[in-house]
Amino acid sequence: MERNLTTGSVFKNIVFFSLPYLLSYFLQTLYGMADLFIIGQFEGTASTTAVSIGSQVMHMLTVMIVGLAMGSTVSIGQSVGANDKKRAAVHIGNTVTLFLSLSIVLTVVLVLLVQPIVNVMSTPIEAVSGTADYLTICFIGIPFITAYNIISSIFRGLGDSKSPMYFIAVACVANIGLDYLFIGAMRLGAAGAALGTTLAQAVSVGTALLVIGKRKTGIVMEKAHFKPKRPVLGNLLKIGVPIAVQDGLIQVAFLLITIIANRRGLIDAAAVGIVEKIIGFVFLVPSSLLAAVSALGAQNFGAHKPERAVATLRYAIFIALGFGFIVSGLVQLIAEPVVGLFTNDSAVQSAGGQYFRGYIWDCIFAGIHFSFSGYFCACEKSILSFLHNIIAIALVRIPGVYLTSKLFPTTLFPMGLATAAGSLLSVIICVIAFAVLSHRKKQAQGGGMLQG
Repeated sequence: MERNLTTGSVFKNIVFFSLPYLLSYFLQTLYGMADLFIIGQFEGTASTTAVSIGSQVMHMLTVMIVGLAMGSTVSIGQSVGANDKKRAAVHIGNTVTLFLSLSIVLTVVLVLLVQPIVNVMSTPIEAVSGTADYLTICFIGIPFITAYNIISSIFRGLGDSKSPMYFIAVACVANIGLDYLFIGAMRLGAAGAALGTTLAQAVSVGTALLVIGKRKTGIVMEKAHFKPKRPVLGNLLKIGVPIAVQDGLIQVAFLLITIIANRRGLIDAAAVGIVEKIIGFVFLVPSSLLAAVSALGAQNFGAHKPERAVATLRYAIFIALGFGFIVSGLVQLIAEPVVGLFTNDSAVQSAGGQYFRGYIWDCIFAGIHFSFSGYFCACEKSILSFLHNIIAIALVRIPGVYLTSKLFPTTLFPMGLATAAGSLLSVIICVIAFAVLSHRKKQAQGGGMLQG
């Protein structure tokens, strides 16, 4: 299972690592989109809105867990790059202990806060009951969501991006089957969508545990490795917390956008909810590049090969640019038909098409700053990733969406453009930060040569 990514072609390593990750993200996004698609076939706009709002809350929670787990991926990757398997085992054990405790606390707290969360989201009155049902069931399933994501982060730190793909494939198939059972046959509405999601995630975790029990990982785990160690936990949190907070605030920004849309009425609320799901699908490539750059970069930094980490970043940016321009151009031609896959309401299709055409340009800029974020995480500068995202959210994304919502009440297109403008600012900040880091590194090397 363990794979060394510090030798061979940098481009091939990116492709071989990111493709399984891309497929994993594709399946995970399909997993989430299945709820929205299937409920749209059997229920009305109110149920569709309930699932779109509830799933956005769950997506926010999930990305924060994934962001926090980035500390584990990077720490384990650096250990593997340095060929220190004992250190890797300690990081794996402490990861399990940390996230097991966290999942229990989150489950209890969030179940108690369901109604306030529904209220904060400015949920349309027609969708309040369904949203509350969806969130309650999904919150109860938080331990399964956490377990899958930490298992995946550990495997990726070890250089294995294929196993998580298989685990989520199992969950995806189970979720689609259960959705048709609970939503289609049993007519449970939003609650049925949540039941399908939660039970499918449990099936995925069970499958992962069976595989781990039978497969040789190259890492020998002992009971002592699970005992919390302050330096180890400190290192995991030092890398993971800025990413988790950053991702959480990004999702808060999207939730605020959802709230703004919800206040424009049911049509715009449904349109924005559907497009957010589609954008999650389109962003598979940028997200897979972030994971690839962080994992490959971490191993190369651990092996004292920083030049390979920089080469990884460079290739990732080229891939992101090519993909972003192609997809953004294509969406200008097919926006409404794509939105129409999730709703039969022509008004929602029209509004969603407007939002989609503006929003899709974000794919270009996001691909670039996602790649930079992966590099910053790999070299333990995740605070830079946090800063550029927060600045973009505070100065452009939220103010821009709010202003365009007020200035253009009959169209969602400018609101979509405002999100892309936020990512453009992130790119500018990332380029400057990378240039400063590179300059400081050259100065340090020059000083060392002079002293020698």
